[in-house]
This record gives sequence, structure tokens and C-alpha cells, in this order.
Amino acid sequence: MKVQCLNSSSVKTRNLIKKTFAELINEKKQLDKITVTELVKRAKLTRSTFYTHYDNIYEVAQDYQLQTIELLCSEDLHLYSKQDIQDYFVNIIRCLKENEEIYKLLLSANESILFLERLKNIASEKIYKALKSTYNNKYLEMDVSFLMNGILMEIIKYFRNESDYSLDDLLLNMQKWFEKIFD
Repeated sequence: MKVQCLNSSSVKTRNLIKKTFAELINEKKQLDKITVTELVKRAKLTRSTFYTHYDNIYEVAQDYQLQTIELLCSEDLHLYSKQDIQDYFVNIIRCLKENEEIYKLLLSANESILFLERLKNIASEKIYKALKSTYNNKYLEMDVSFLMNGILMEIIKYFRNESDYSLDDLLLNMQKWFEKIFD
């Protein structure tokens, strides 16, 4: 993103751009059908204002992804127990649900797999660190990887409309499998 120091005016402008982007993506259903011209016209902004904040439409989409990653990898979010990990799963699903329609469109594209892979790696690392001191098993890293890869695939299937399950169903099963693997 171009703007390094976000003052309140910059935050408002970025939020307006993202809100307008969300409206357009809900109408068009495809990221590549949205143009900067169309976005700035609807948001009543100048092109230069848009380009002060973003290089292109794809950066706006990436901003949604980064927002989710920042929420889930916050340094303030420490996992010390199995309950903390269960709560972390709740936060992952909550973050996805807050912008579900946008994620459904963004994550249906193959290039968004990198976002989910990054999200999976962050979550895996946090869970591994939390369990490392209490879970005495030489396969801990593989167990965490197994669980998180399964979760990643189910999230992809959900957002590509290839699943009959809701995000709440996914959360319940994430928690159930976590308990089975790490009991």
C-alpha cells in the first residue's frame, strides 16, 4: 500500500474505497470486471486520490486479506492453552464471516490460495508454539500441519461453493478434530 502514515483522513478514504469496492464486487461478482474509473466515480473520488492509496484494484482486494491476517497474527494474541486455541478457531471463523460475501468472491480465484496458505502458516505456528510445552509428542509439528491443511481445504471448498456445510459447521468440526488429535 502506498500511504505509509495513516491519519484519520487517510483511514476514512481507504475505508470509502474498500466500501465502494465491496459494493462493486457484490454487483459484478468478478474482480477483473471492476475498474478504477468505475470505483472512483461511484466513491466520488479523484483518480489521484485512489492512486495515493492503492496501485490497482487488486491491492484493494489484498487489503481485505491483510486485514484478516493482522487480526489473526496480532502480537497481543497469545495462545497458552487448548482453550485459547479453541477460541482462536472461533476468531478465524468470525473474521471470515464478517466479510463473507467479499471473501466468497475473492477466494474463489486461484491466486487467493496464497492468502489462505499464509493464514494457515500463521495459525499453524501459533498453535504449535502453544502446544509445544504441554504436548509431548515427536509428531506435534506434523499433527498441527495435518489439522491446519484439512481446515484450509474445507475453507477453500466453502468459499468456492463446493461444500454443503456452513462456517459454523466448519468451526464445530475444527474444534472436534482439534480435541481428537490433541487429547
